Amino acid sequence: MRSLFLALILATPVAAQQVETDLELVLLADASGSIDADELLFQRQSYAIAITDPAVVAAIENTLYGSIAVTYVEWAQNQATVVDWTIIADMDSATRFAEALIGPPRQAYGRNAIGSALLFGMEAIESNDIRGFRRVIDFSGDTLGNSFGPPITQARDQVVANNITINALPILRDGRSSAMDLPQLYQDNIIGGPMAFVMPAGEGPEFTDAVRRKLILEIAGTVPQTDYASLLLEGLQIGE
Repeated sequence: MRSLFLALILATPVAAQQVETDLELVLLADASGSIDADELLFQRQSYAIAITDPAVVAAIENTLYGSIAVTYVEWAQNQATVVDWTIIADMDSATRFAEALIGPPRQAYGRNAIGSALLFGMEAIESNDIRGFRRVIDFSGDTLGNSFGPPITQARDQVVANNITINALPILRDGRSSAMDLPQLYQDNIIGGPMAFVMPAGEGPEFTDAVRRKLILEIAGTVPQTDYASLLLEGLQIGE
C-alpha cells in the first residue's frame, strides 16, 4: 500500500493533502552578484549530481519514512524557487528532481540578503502541506554580507525558534585568505538548531563532493565526525 501511495506522489509538486515524510529540506543556494551564470549552472548541476548519488538515495530509502521532501531555492537580494516541494524516495524520483533543476532561468539577482533568505526558507517549510519528522534549511554562500533585510542572527534565531535546523555550506573561493574565516563566521552567525553543522566547500569537484556529503548527513540526521577546521586540512587546499 505504501509503495502505491508513493508512486502517486514521487517527484511531482506536493498536492493539497498533507504528506508525511522524514525530512523537509530547503536547499538555499547562493545566486547573488558574486555568482555568475556559469557558476549558477555549476551549482545546480552539483546538487543534481549529489541528489542522484547512490549513497544519497540509499540514505533516503533508509530513513524512517523512506522518503524526504526537497525544494531548491536561489537567494540574492530576492529569493526564487527553482524546483518546488518534491517527494523523493528512490532513484527515479531523485532523477526527476535533478532534471528539473537544470532548465529554469535565473530569477534571483542583486546583492546579499541572507537574513531574508533564511526567513524565506522558514516560510517555505511553514506554509507547505508536508509534515516532516525533521525540518532543515541547507544554506550555501560565499559571503556573510547582508546588504538588505533583517540582521542575519535575528533571522537565524527566528528560524530556530520555529523548530527548524539551519546547516551551512560556506563556499571557499578564488584562493582568498579571507575565505578561511568564512566557516567560523557561518558557525557563529548562521547555523542553529539540533544537530546543526558547517560543511566547507571548495570550488569545482570539491564543491560537488561537499554537497553530496552534506546531503547524506542531513538525510541521516547526523553531523560530521570532524569539525570544519579538520575538514579544511583534509580536503580543501585554499590558494593552490
